[in-house]
Amino acid sequence: MQHRRRTVKPPYGAHARPGLCGFPQPQNEIGRAFGHMHPPLGGTIGLSIAGGAGSTTRRRDAKRTYTVARSIYIASPSAGTGKSTVALGLVSSLTKVVAKVGVFRPFADSRDDPFLSLLLARSGSSASAADCIGVTWDEYHAGPEEALSRIVSSYRALARDHDVIIIDGSDYTDVAGSPELALNARVAANIGVPVLLVVAGKGSPEDVRTSIKVSVAEIANGHARTVAAVANKCPTDTREAIAAAIADIEGVTTTTVPDIPLLSAPSVREVLRALDGTLICGDEALLDREAESVLVAAMDVSHVLERLVEGQLVIVPADRSAALISLAAAQASSSFPSMSGLVLNGGFALAPHALRVIEGLRMPLPVITSPLDTFAAASTAGSLIGELARGSDRKVDVAVTAFEQEADVEALLAAIEVEPSEVVTPIMFQAELIERSRSDRKTIVLPEPDDDRVLRAADAIARRGIADLVLLGDETAVRTRAGELGLDISAARVVSTRDPELLEKYAAEFARLRAKKGVTLEQAREKVQDVSYFGTMMVHMGDAAGMVSGAAHTTAHTIVPSFQIIKTKPGTAIVSSVFLMLLADRVLVYGDCAVNPEPTAAELADIAISSAQTARQFGVDPRVAMLSFSTGTSGKGADVDKVREATEIVRGKAPDLAVEGPIQYDAAIDPIVAAKKAPDSVVAGRANVFIFPDLSAGNIGYKAVQRSSGAIAIGPVLQGLNKPVNDLSRGALVEDIINTVAITAVQAQN
Repeated sequence: MQHRRRTVKPPYGAHARPGLCGFPQPQNEIGRAFGHMHPPLGGTIGLSIAGGAGSTTRRRDAKRTYTVARSIYIASPSAGTGKSTVALGLVSSLTKVVAKVGVFRPFADSRDDPFLSLLLARSGSSASAADCIGVTWDEYHAGPEEALSRIVSSYRALARDHDVIIIDGSDYTDVAGSPELALNARVAANIGVPVLLVVAGKGSPEDVRTSIKVSVAEIANGHARTVAAVANKCPTDTREAIAAAIADIEGVTTTTVPDIPLLSAPSVREVLRALDGTLICGDEALLDREAESVLVAAMDVSHVLERLVEGQLVIVPADRSAALISLAAAQASSSFPSMSGLVLNGGFALAPHALRVIEGLRMPLPVITSPLDTFAAASTAGSLIGELARGSDRKVDVAVTAFEQEADVEALLAAIEVEPSEVVTPIMFQAELIERSRSDRKTIVLPEPDDDRVLRAADAIARRGIADLVLLGDETAVRTRAGELGLDISAARVVSTRDPELLEKYAAEFARLRAKKGVTLEQAREKVQDVSYFGTMMVHMGDAAGMVSGAAHTTAHTIVPSFQIIKTKPGTAIVSSVFLMLLADRVLVYGDCAVNPEPTAAELADIAISSAQTARQFGVDPRVAMLSFSTGTSGKGADVDKVREATEIVRGKAPDLAVEGPIQYDAAIDPIVAAKKAPDSVVAGRANVFIFPDLSAGNIGYKAVQRSSGAIAIGPVLQGLNKPVNDLSRGALVEDIINTVAITAVQAQN
């Protein structure tokens, strides 16, 4: 549900007079302290970005011209509002429409700020963390006015290199003798940016409304302007009423975000550190799971068991062997919720028989010993607040997804008056890819759920609504492991390769397809129990729209079944591949870099036509360069002759396709070189689809560009098959799996 109120012209108080960009000019001691800094740089309500990576808005003062970035200052009236979630969500949303998003923290505890590192990673900014911090709190207390001057200077320098700046205000950690909201308003006024207010949605609707109005007034007293407000952490049962209560606040765009307890939950690793604990058994990787609640096992064990909930951390004195053994048995049972961790407190030695039970169950559940007594352990664990930081991937993904799905992002961007860039950054491309996959959801089979990366990807895919999933494996084992990892794969279907109905159906069809090769029904039955063959048969038979594999299998193991079962499209001679190369400002297509070692001229032409079709699928208007060591007619030899012949075949088969060859890479991509080597070509200097003469050149080429330029390489994307099957690198990251599933889903839409 989305809630918003959009107004055009916020009112100012009688004490303020309009300044640059409509912001009030300071008229008190704050203004005098910063008088030398006006006109303010930054806040740009009413400005427009012309789009493009290098586009700027410029202002002149008496001495110089400087660049202005459109910016927003995120502030809150108290601690615990979830301001970090809003900042993270807004950064992620902006990167989908604006090429150069920057982040800035006026105040930080130190120059090593974990949350800033996370924001920088999500923004894609190349700025260093040091350049994105105004001052530390120690520097502020040593000289407040000098510190504030440094904040403004640091912001100005950062704003010159970005289209939009998200300013994450202070976190109620270290302000002495000054209301923190007033301090943030002061900074916002003097760098000339509007404020996005974040308030806690807990309390009555009228309380939330009052909190916003009082805060807006306080910000106005600091000569800053509030353009939007987010009521965050709203309980489900009052969220709609809160939205109604705040909708008519004059001059402010409003929206709400629900309470998501997971975002405040600490990881088991954080609990271990806080309790001065020691991991005595269990899977260390599961320490990264969130402890979503805490239960003290201080009652009869039957009452403890009936109070267990998913993701719970249970604290039990180490000398209560009966309770410990019962909890271990519950964790091993599929009929009880999966705990996130077990803390044995009190510093007691664990009874040998209890330890034998735990070890014998081979539980991956982290079991931690702590010297603290029950009260201290429970108080410490129960009061911990988990932080958003790099490394907490699932929590970050939940935060971003929730913000994008629940907040009225469109209204917030309108309040900042952000205009989309014309360039295509990697983040923009990936966002568009996911949006397209959501528009017509397809069913994709993942045959490797025994790999934790695949399970983590499945959790994110379901949460983002990218595709419907089928996982191949033993359902109990797959769902148990997902529960241990704290993942939600309830929306996914888990299918065994020994499912009698499907096995017989697939075996009969495979035997039919391979009858000319002498494959019997019995041989087929054995063959299709292999996960790659089973998954490919699912696609072939229409039980899934596509398959993604390769995280734990070789490329050959993934794609050979598709050659035998799915086969090539009519009019396509061979299966080939491309990599989608996501550069800083555009998308290029490289083929073939993974499948065909020595293509003939006819095969090379086929690869070019297929690659152009793939480019169109993903929003790239193809201009094809048939690469060689020679441009035009100057080169001689079998290699260049093959490329020349292939180019003519392409022109004959696809006369409307813009293609040039043979052509060197520099002439294909560089307009200056193209003007000299191929002045009459419509492709030279503007190519975006590059066809390499053989696999060696293609593989070397894409990896050289990837490593030297920092480009993101998505692929290999298989093309030419009747239905989509795509291969993963065995070193694939979770995000790589997600992207490949989205690509496969988009291919299946066509």
